[in-house]
Amino acid sequence: MILNRRNLLVGTGGALLSSVLPTWAAETQVIGGPAFGSWWRAVLPATTDAHEIKAAIETVVESVDDAMSPFKKSSAISRLNGARDTNWHPVSGGVSKVITEGLRIAQLTNGAFDPTVGPIVGRYGFGPITGSSVTGYLSIQLGEGKLRKITPDASLDLCGIAKGYALDRMADVLITCGVNSFLLEAGGEVLAIGFHPNGRQWQAAIETPDTSPRTFQRIVKLDGMALATSGDAVNGGQEGGVSFNHIINPHTELPVANGVASVSVIAKTAMEADALATALMVMGSERGLALAEQEGIAAMFLTRGTSGISEYMSGQFARYVVV
Repeated sequence: MILNRRNLLVGTGGALLSSVLPTWAAETQVIGGPAFGSWWRAVLPATTDAHEIKAAIETVVESVDDAMSPFKKSSAISRLNGARDTNWHPVSGGVSKVITEGLRIAQLTNGAFDPTVGPIVGRYGFGPITGSSVTGYLSIQLGEGKLRKITPDASLDLCGIAKGYALDRMADVLITCGVNSFLLEAGGEVLAIGFHPNGRQWQAAIETPDTSPRTFQRIVKLDGMALATSGDAVNGGQEGGVSFNHIINPHTELPVANGVASVSVIAKTAMEADALATALMVMGSERGLALAEQEGIAAMFLTRGTSGISEYMSGQFARYVVV
């Protein structure tokens, strides 16, 4: 039986991210709502106009969903996927920005992150995009405000990066509204700016996989940074008695099965952290950690073995660890 994420814009990361902030603290307030088949939450100073902020964030959620959800036939991405040609098609600034970053991460990771992986994701029941194979990120060409497919049957699946972009947009909204200290969370990804009203830096916890009751592997500090985790604990299924997860290796066109339970990445934008977490999960702990050290990426890998969960982190990630 397949556990289908058909209502999700983007798959939730495998390791749950949870703020350590006591949300009942008198000096803060918490607002939130549904987003992309999951939820969003903002922890704000108690004096913030919550009604104005909530309405503005809901507008961001709606606009990103309308542009980038492959589950909506009317979305910009669905219309592009339906155009089986090599003509140039206009794209909005937001869509162009997400695709540009997606292609950059694809090149950096030698295709471990690939925005054309949608047909294989769909084959395993985790998305609506159909097709015979991954055409590869080089089958997409971007111009100034326009896009074309070098391969006519290429399709775009931005589910591994769009949620991060939405979180960045939410942060922009808060700053525009004059809020300079806040913690945002969307579907398990976290972005924080400024300081908690009690003066300390915002903190977030990364869950240790396979633990019940829930335990946390690490607590990290976030100030102007975003944290994203990709893992296999949320979306999965079984076929022929074999279990699999929703993260697809674009090279093998198979679900990832490399012993990595989760990868957490801290980056300047949630969009970058989102895509890198997926890519490093595909690459595995050895190759992924080597790339993280080479490129100065803050990443932590949690792997499964006969002795349980093992942890490997880059030197850059260690800078953010509180405990």
